[in-house]
Amino acid sequence: MKILKNQIVKGKHKPIYVDLFYKENNIQKPIVLFVHGYKGFKDWGCWDLAAKTFAENNVFFIKMNFSHNGTTAENPTEFADLEAFGHNNFSKEIDDLQTVIDWVHEEKSIQQNCNLDHIALIGHSRGGGTVTLMANEDKRITKLITWAGVSDFGARFPSGEILEEWKKRGVAYITNTRTNQQMPHYIQFYENYVQHKERFSIKKASQNIQIPTLILHGTHDETVLLAEAENLHAWNKNSKLIVIENANHTFGGTHPWEKDHLPEHLNEVVKNSIVFVINL
Repeated sequence: MKILKNQIVKGKHKPIYVDLFYKENNIQKPIVLFVHGYKGFKDWGCWDLAAKTFAENNVFFIKMNFSHNGTTAENPTEFADLEAFGHNNFSKEIDDLQTVIDWVHEEKSIQQNCNLDHIALIGHSRGGGTVTLMANEDKRITKLITWAGVSDFGARFPSGEILEEWKKRGVAYITNTRTNQQMPHYIQFYENYVQHKERFSIKKASQNIQIPTLILHGTHDETVLLAEAENLHAWNKNSKLIVIENANHTFGGTHPWEKDHLPEHLNEVVKNSIVFVINL
């Protein structure tokens, strides 16, 4: 298996780092492009193990960092650039994802091992919303998969006094419970959403999507409730919903992950996703 870590893709805003996992057998394999969620990164927890499992099953697997996720090349598993994190927004994430899709089509060195006619997007958590929007906008995408994906970006913003205080101060801070960092959100994040509210409607995108879609969600997801997966399924007539009994938001994964095998629930998610991808 060939593993290429931290390949640099020139982005519209900042460099984008991607990892490639694939069998170098000159067989054109279906492509999966995976994106992380809020306060996530491509090197989190079990994602490498998941990537290897896809690659072992003849999938060309790519995972990427959003350019403003707060990690750096020197510190890929730490939020070392909180200013970048604070200036992230949905437009930048969509731009980043579009850039990587374009790069896959332009990068000659990988094309003998990947099939550009079969590109699936996978998004975890907030990333599930991002890939849903992209699957609606980019007709080169042939399949869509969400892992514990959100159904509404707008519902996650504060309202009332909290929102007014955010506007007044220009910045709000969220505590990262894993690192105890105070992570900034500049008001531009909210303003960007309001400015492009129609484009960022996951509901409208889901209703318009014409490609096969797989929705995977745990019954015990404490962060994104199962009802959101049920919404996504109801809106998308081309979707299949698989509910993972007793699974939490990360399907049993933690960071760091020291074991050499996937947690039971994430393994179930990965296996279902692989079958969905390779069933051309």
